[in-house]
Amino acid sequence: MSGAATPAPNLSRLDLPQGPITYRVTGPADSALPPVVFVHGLLVDSQLWTGVADVLADRGIRSYAPTWPLGSHRIPMNADTDLSPRGIAAIINGFLAALDLTDVTLVGSDTGGALCQYTIDTDDSRIGRLVLANCDAFDVFPPREFEGLIKVGRHAALIKPMLTALKPTAIRHSNAGYGLTFAGTPDPHVTRSWIEPGLRNKAIRRDAAKLMSTMQPKDLLDVSTRFGTFTKPVRLVWGDADKCFPIGFAEKLAGAFPNGTLTPVPGGRTFISMEFPDQVADVISN
Repeated sequence: MSGAATPAPNLSRLDLPQGPITYRVTGPADSALPPVVFVHGLLVDSQLWTGVADVLADRGIRSYAPTWPLGSHRIPMNADTDLSPRGIAAIINGFLAALDLTDVTLVGSDTGGALCQYTIDTDDSRIGRLVLANCDAFDVFPPREFEGLIKVGRHAALIKPMLTALKPTAIRHSNAGYGLTFAGTPDPHVTRSWIEPGLRNKAIRRDAAKLMSTMQPKDLLDVSTRFGTFTKPVRLVWGDADKCFPIGFAEKLAGAFPNGTLTPVPGGRTFISMEFPDQVADVISN
């Protein structure tokens, strides 16, 4: 498998055919409640879900928060791994199968929400329920505000200069970086940790470029034409102050599923899981 690094002490590692996935598992091992698996977006990692996972653990729910190979992972995938959206969906399903998780509540945010849509479109046999926080859908992949970043990120050689420009906290937390995704002020240590892997490792930049170069709005729009076949519960929890994914967009997305509902989070933006963990956990656990 790619990379010889070992995960941090509080993380587990799973070696899939495509490469290693590290993840944080929280909550009782003997829980009788459906397990939760989180999917984050580009240039973030499993820290996006720490607060939500801890709330769920207090409620007796076991959850798994992997760091997927989306540019903030610390161990590269195999060089020949398919990291297109459909390829990552296969990795997500492979993760579920390797841990023998069933009746899973799959939770996605930002780019991760789109990847969840690809996942249910590929194989939903292990998924019992879908929860989507502010995320890409239909032909919004990425939102207009981040189209420039994705165009740059399609070229692995340009990712390091892009991340280098984000090293100053003021730039990283501006609208050119993570500023649009938070309602308040993010933790600079966390946001810095999200760009460090890509700054340090050429293979991480290669992995990230594989996804960004294959993100096609028309492909995600095609996935949405089959939402009607997914009749399991779909719960949207959505920050209503998001400039990238407005609440009207969420209403359209909830209405596209036969069994979809929407819970707005007043004042929230894209990363509501970090700033409003209790509200997100409420939707997941109810």
